[in-house]
Amino acid sequence: MTHRKIEPPTNVVEQNILLTEKMMKFLMDHPQVFDSLPDKFELVILPDDDPEIRQYNLELLDKYGSEGKPIVFARIKAHSENVALPDEPRIFVPIPLTV
Repeated sequence: MTHRKIEPPTNVVEQNILLTEKMMKFLMDHPQVFDSLPDKFELVILPDDDPEIRQYNLELLDKYGSEGKPIVFARIKAHSENVALPDEPRIFVPIPLTV
């Protein structure tokens, strides 16, 4: 299977670092969230208001996988309109189905 070259959006590294910082701050402020998350998970951040970075992060997941770790998706706004009232991320943990 051949993978196409993923072209990064402008400033993708800086944007993903800022999104990771927001996510880590949320998790540190709400440690009870860890009770609902699997051990040793792979976090994929999907910014709601930046479709280019959202698609890029999904393509990275598709290309590199999660190395067998459970995947946790975090939907978050990259650009908060009100810094005083930051938007909280929505976290999704896919449930594996056995048939």
